[in-house]
Amino acid sequence: MPEKAKRTLPEGLRYHPEFIDRVGQEQLVTAIREIVAVAPLFVPAMPGTGKEMSVRMTNCGSLGWVTDKERGYRYQPTHPVTGEPWPAIPASLLNIWNRVSGCDRHPEACLVNFYDDSARMGLHQDRDEKAFDAPVVSVSLGNACLFRIGGTNRKDPTMSLKLTSGDVFVIGGAGRLCFHGVDRIYPGTSTLLKNGGRINLTLRRVNP
Repeated sequence: MPEKAKRTLPEGLRYHPEFIDRVGQEQLVTAIREIVAVAPLFVPAMPGTGKEMSVRMTNCGSLGWVTDKERGYRYQPTHPVTGEPWPAIPASLLNIWNRVSGCDRHPEACLVNFYDDSARMGLHQDRDEKAFDAPVVSVSLGNACLFRIGGTNRKDPTMSLKLTSGDVFVIGGAGRLCFHGVDRIYPGTSTLLKNGGRINLTLRRVNP
């Protein structure tokens, strides 16, 4: 881990650069394509306003995170467009969870976010789960991004890291509710995805 990240990351956050090798990344992309074939990417919308987000998303696992104008942020067992159950989380992702999470329970949800080269994600907390004792494990594939992380209050100072393909980031412990977001994508920084962009996979426990 870079010395700067070691010194400055809030407690409970762990950065694992280059955790997944190229072959492992390619296998994950194949698995994600199979998931998307069953559970197509959809465009989420903000609660209340209905403003569409700049990412497209889907899920795998027994539960999936969704959001829309009418019902807001939530987890549900079915795809909001097809009405079908989400596909299972691939064994390769469960293996990553087991290696880095420090949690003896399997994740129930894996959110798949696809960022095109103009997409971003504003500062937010992952707090729609019923318990926060398990971490969120984030996997980066494709083009690099500028990832910003702060404290548990929105006005806390933030720091930025450049996450590249194969990096894994863990948000847990005292930092489980830290604000975080993606400020930009760096086009042309990876050849993993044929048409560019970035895939972010976040593995989560929803229930205690």
